Amino acid sequence: MRPELGIRIEGLRKRYGEGDTAVDALKDVNMTVAPGEVVGLIGPSGSGKSTLLKCLGAVIEPTAGRMILGGEAIYADGWQTPDLRALRRDRIGFVFQAPYLIPFLDVTDNVALLPMLAGVRNGAARERAVELLEALDVGHRARAWPSQLSGGEQQRVSIARALANKPPVILADEPTAPLDSERALAVVRILNQMAVQHHTAIIVVTHDEKIIPTFKRIYHIRDGRTYEEAGLGQSL
Repeated sequence: MRPELGIRIEGLRKRYGEGDTAVDALKDVNMTVAPGEVVGLIGPSGSGKSTLLKCLGAVIEPTAGRMILGGEAIYADGWQTPDLRALRRDRIGFVFQAPYLIPFLDVTDNVALLPMLAGVRNGAARERAVELLEALDVGHRARAWPSQLSGGEQQRVSIARALANKPPVILADEPTAPLDSERALAVVRILNQMAVQHHTAIIVVTHDEKIIPTFKRIYHIRDGRTYEEAGLGQSL
């Protein structure tokens, strides 16, 4: 992997509390994810997965280490950017277990909203949204309301929204948990296609045994430390 692109995490630590009551949620996390790559992150409850994702998403501040996203050092023993809201909006896409679509906006505006907030003119933002919806095979639902979509369609729209600002990084937290096997594998297939097409580095946090065999690389996190292993990379 070219070091200036994708995701690189070096010696990341996160401590909660001080003194005798301190808890080290992350002790020594090291990861790399190349542009165009989808990597799985798995581990038992309490192992540090959620803490790591929140650090990467600039939701909580690590205690020490470095995080480089898309060529920019966003954290190096301290935040390197003064505007974390803009960082989350422009450089990180989020896909969650629940789609969290805005119910009073139609599908197109749900996807176009982030580019509009970033200053993209309305027409261009909607054009971008329609392009993504077409690529994800939900273009025919562009004027529908979220309540009119199936669960699989809602998750496709949430992926389109994550890609709307062309972020170098997408963080997906249990994106297939509510889906049956067929729809879960379809979501993973889409994430792989979008990673390659948009040169995006994607981390998928999952407990879903249906999709774990599809990853070519997996990071296990145990007791706040990461361990890399080759995945099965079964074809989708």
